[in-house]
Amino acid sequence: MPLYKEVIINDTTTLYLWKITEDLEWFIDVVDLNISSKKRIDSMKSESHQKGFLAVRMLLQHIGYSDFDLYYDAHGKPHLKDEKCISISHSHEFSAIAVSTHSIGIDLELVKEKTLKIASRFMDVSHLENLSEIEKIQKATVIWGIKESIFKIKSQEGISFPNHIFENKFNLDDKITEAQLRFNSEIENYNIVFNFVEDYIYVCAYIY
Repeated sequence: MPLYKEVIINDTTTLYLWKITEDLEWFIDVVDLNISSKKRIDSMKSESHQKGFLAVRMLLQHIGYSDFDLYYDAHGKPHLKDEKCISISHSHEFSAIAVSTHSIGIDLELVKEKTLKIASRFMDVSHLENLSEIEKIQKATVIWGIKESIFKIKSQEGISFPNHIFENKFNLDDKITEAQLRFNSEIENYNIVFNFVEDYIYVCAYIY
């Protein structure tokens, strides 16, 4: 299918979502890949990962870019050649990109029980008190996405989700919150936007 959804995050940032319903051959026929990306596709053993990778390139093509405009630095962080900022995520049926004039990090996650089971490894579980079971799963997923999104922006070795990234208290209905990165004697404050898409949650982190 074409673009699934376009979300305005703020006045300089837009999130684009693609729901993957096409088969692999369709993507291969319509996506123009550079040599590095062709090698990367060939090395992927999972068809789901291949389609997720190609759906990201379809999103780029939808907004006037191509795979040739995208490159990765030594930390694996994606960049656009026109110096706009980009972040990328893929989870099962969906791929997502966010493009901005400011640093942006996004994460897209399927809402699943496993995230709650490992919550104590990455977050303060007191933030899950007085919630129903499904609300606990959803909130743990948002908090994982917050930490993943901030990590994508910084791309620095040594950052620990439970020890360095701290989310403010929030309600699921808020759809916005704030978080802090406290690392290497520095503190950075991030704005957070999150929402639900079918059985998934997307999270965007950015600094203004």
